[in-house]
Amino acid sequence: MTLSLLILSAVTLQRLGELWLSGRNTVRLKARGGFEVGRDHYPLIVGVHVGWLAALWLLGWDRAVSLPWLGAYLALQGLRAWVMLSLGRRWTTRILILPDAPLVSRGPYRLLRHPNYAVVIGEIFVLPMVFGLPATAIVFSLLNAAVLCLRVCREELALRPGR
Repeated sequence: MTLSLLILSAVTLQRLGELWLSGRNTVRLKARGGFEVGRDHYPLIVGVHVGWLAALWLLGWDRAVSLPWLGAYLALQGLRAWVMLSLGRRWTTRILILPDAPLVSRGPYRLLRHPNYAVVIGEIFVLPMVFGLPATAIVFSLLNAAVLCLRVCREELALRPGR
């Protein structure tokens, strides 16, 4: 197996695992009284991420791998793990509000309001660059920016005190 296929397989398995974890956490949060906001834009987010991964498989499976870009991507995975560990059972791919629960303020949330989105912005750009695909990096970064604008606006409204 080539390094590019190994990377794409690992990222795909990671994303599938995250969807499983998100689903499990979603069920738990809803059982505790959590409710979802922004459900209407969720298919757009899924579409961008599925399209991004499909484009990488289509265009990058047989490409040479840039080790510096791979290093940057691996660093982002460390940040992703930090975010997920900081949120614990509250981490999901959806916007779920748990009434009367305080916002998470540990880990990277001490430094940034939305560190998970910062990591995703980096990943969407950096992984195509691992395979020397700058046009893919730019196109999907723009698409991701559009859906993140919707998402962050909805999330901020939902998190506003006295909502």
